[in-house]
Amino acid sequence: MLVDLAIVLGKILVVISAVLGLATVMTWAERKQSAVMQDRIGANRADIFGLRIIGLFHPIADALKMITKEDFIPAKADRLLHTLAPMLAIFPALVVFAVIPFGDVVNIAGRTIKLQIADLNVGILYIFGIASLGVFGVILAGWASNNRYGLLGAMRACSQMISYEISMGLSILGIVMVFQTLQLDAIAHAQEGFLFGFLPRWGLFFQPLGFVLFMTAAVAETKRIPFDLPEGESEILGYFVEYSGLKFGLFMMSEFVETIVAAAVITTLFFGGWQPSLPFLYVAADGLHLVGGAFVAMPHWLVVLCQVGAYVAKLMFFVWLLLLIRWTFPRFRYDQLMHLGWKIMLPLALLNVLATGVVVLLIGR
Repeated sequence: MLVDLAIVLGKILVVISAVLGLATVMTWAERKQSAVMQDRIGANRADIFGLRIIGLFHPIADALKMITKEDFIPAKADRLLHTLAPMLAIFPALVVFAVIPFGDVVNIAGRTIKLQIADLNVGILYIFGIASLGVFGVILAGWASNNRYGLLGAMRACSQMISYEISMGLSILGIVMVFQTLQLDAIAHAQEGFLFGFLPRWGLFFQPLGFVLFMTAAVAETKRIPFDLPEGESEILGYFVEYSGLKFGLFMMSEFVETIVAAAVITTLFFGGWQPSLPFLYVAADGLHLVGGAFVAMPHWLVVLCQVGAYVAKLMFFVWLLLLIRWTFPRFRYDQLMHLGWKIMLPLALLNVLATGVVVLLIGR
């Protein structure tokens, strides 16, 4: 019992540390990426003993600045809810990772340990149930600040999330229909092997339209450009207009963590998860399989390393892609945002579910 508890706590510590560490590095990567795209140098001034290391010390400088800044609360604000809102914003994004599988299994001292904190048989429902709670932090931030601009940004965030969560759920429904499970680990296992002898059995090739719809809705859920209407720096200054110091830092970190969540779910559902499937080969629990029947035995630790490495590589690619989108597209107008969500994405998502159902009925799984 104590050993099992220690294993679970260890997995929680590893996952939370990795996610928060990546989110911290993303604050530097985003600035550096925008600088490269705009032919600038970017963040490179912060140093330790004269070492700058291409600006990697800037996240440390940002943290020190936020710690030392005044924690300002407006005079007529609700102090309790004003303080609670940033925590409610970041907590659901972190808890979602409880069901994300970042590998298959690892054998340690005779124990088989799943590389997943909680292997729920309703993992997809858990993700939507927990992720949808993030909007409460945004709404409370705008309302508790007693600021009209903050409240306007919070209302924008609420309407935006309601609009795009419907399309997001329907886009994943196609994956559920194809693989016949809500369990994320089972979905990753179902993507093992190849189609037509060379094409990976990724969800992408079963649900290409579902992937495009989910990707778009995921960007909208992170409240980042081109869907950053709740923040609207040039218009209303956003739902966190009355926040400073570490509370503001929590809102900023929550957006980066939500970006990592989106990348993790995309990797798991549409790109094989921890399956390091490449054309003509894939790594399974017993070794390296080549198309055509060839097999190369591999040590267990090397198999685990390949699987976790494949998951991390895919995750990092989609994190980079989502940051790239941030600096590529202009912001939608509010009416354009609603038009895209309700009149384009929702009908396409329903059509995708209908087409998937017809195909599954006609040719089976």
